[in-house]
Amino acid sequence: MAISTKFTHADLLVMPDDGKRREIVDGELFVTPSPLAGHQLVVSRTAAAFLLFLHDHRIGELFVAPLDVILSEYDVLEPDLLFVLNEHRNIMRDWIRGAPDLVIEVLSPSTGSRDRGPKLKAYARFGVPEYWIVDPDNRAVEVYRLAQTGYPEPRRFLEPDILASPLLPAFALAVRDIFKSL
Repeated sequence: MAISTKFTHADLLVMPDDGKRREIVDGELFVTPSPLAGHQLVVSRTAAAFLLFLHDHRIGELFVAPLDVILSEYDVLEPDLLFVLNEHRNIMRDWIRGAPDLVIEVLSPSTGSRDRGPKLKAYARFGVPEYWIVDPDNRAVEVYRLAQTGYPEPRRFLEPDILASPLLPAFALAVRDIFKSL
C-alpha cells in the first residue's frame, strides 16, 4: 500500500527559489519551468489593457504572477493574472487568501492540460466567478463564468471579437490586441 503525501503552502515556502513555478492542487505538487517570451508578451499586453482601464475605473486591483493564491491548505495556485474587486480587498494580505474575482491563465505547452483540468476544477470549487484561458496557439480566449454547478462550456472569443466582462463594466479588449506581433 502506497502512502501519498499531500503538499501544503507551508511546503512551498521551504522549496528553493529557482525560477520554477510551483502550484498545489488538491495536495498534488506541480512544477513548471519559467514561461517563454511569447507567453510573457501575452501576459504583458493583457495586463496593460487592464491597467489602462483601472486607471479610470478604480474598481479593484490587478496582480501579475508570481503571487500565491491560497484557496485552501492543499490548493495554492499562481495564475498569470488575477483581479480582485474593491469589495473583496479583505483577501489581499501577504498573499491572496481566498477566491479572486477573475483569474487569467495564458496557455503554454507545459501547462495547457492542467489549466483546463485540475486548475479549472479548483477555481470552480472555490468559487472564482470568472476564469479566462488565453490560448496563443489558436489566438483565442475562453471565458468561463461560474454557475451553480461549476463552469459551463466557455464562451470562446476569437481575433475579430471584443472581450468584455460583467465584472468589469465598460471594459473592452480586442482579442487581436492580445496577440499582436506573435
